[in-house]
Amino acid sequence: MPASTTTAPAVLTAKALLLDMDGTIVNSDAVVERCWHDWAVAHGLDPKEALKVVHGRQGYATMAILLPDRPMEENLAENAVMLARETADTEGVVPIGGAPAFMAALSTLPHALVTSADAALATARMTAAALPMPEVRVTAESVQASKPDPEGFLMGAAALGVDPADCIVFEDSAAGIAAGQAAGMRVIGVGPRAAAHGPTAHVPDLTAVAVTTSPDGSITLTLETA
Repeated sequence: MPASTTTAPAVLTAKALLLDMDGTIVNSDAVVERCWHDWAVAHGLDPKEALKVVHGRQGYATMAILLPDRPMEENLAENAVMLARETADTEGVVPIGGAPAFMAALSTLPHALVTSADAALATARMTAAALPMPEVRVTAESVQASKPDPEGFLMGAAALGVDPADCIVFEDSAAGIAAGQAAGMRVIGVGPRAAAHGPTAHVPDLTAVAVTTSPDGSITLTLETA
């Protein structure tokens, strides 16, 4: 008989989950691509190349990569304008597949939002996607350094009172995956952008993640990774 090609589900346990927002629980690609396309064109840059580096980082950090000779003060000023535009534009913002059930399963479990968006943008997008905002959240205002720096994830773990090694990160971008790994955490990559960046495990979307609670109170994640 031919060997079975079925892949057994991956099972991971943790004491807390740290969730990126854009691309991980909220699909905001339409807005991101509109706004950053226009910004790139206005600065004489190739929009396709620009979009390769925007995901996961705060806007000023993206601008610093794309315009390396420009003073940071200009990046910070333009990022404020970009944030305002992105916050006002929620057309096409929807939950990632499986996100409503996933977030409902976490409602009584230790979890935090760790996003490169500021508080206003995070609120606008979570509201547009009809997802509950976690009580614990780390937004752009909370940190001194953007992902791929691990500061945000370490701050999220500290706020939950959980050792970083006992946390699992959900991320979609290269910068976010690198940040979670630098924080000493396991990382579940979500969606097509994540697979190439070496996460601990990868799922196509959140419909492939089942959340249960173990007898000792830890969180058990069963992942259909195939």
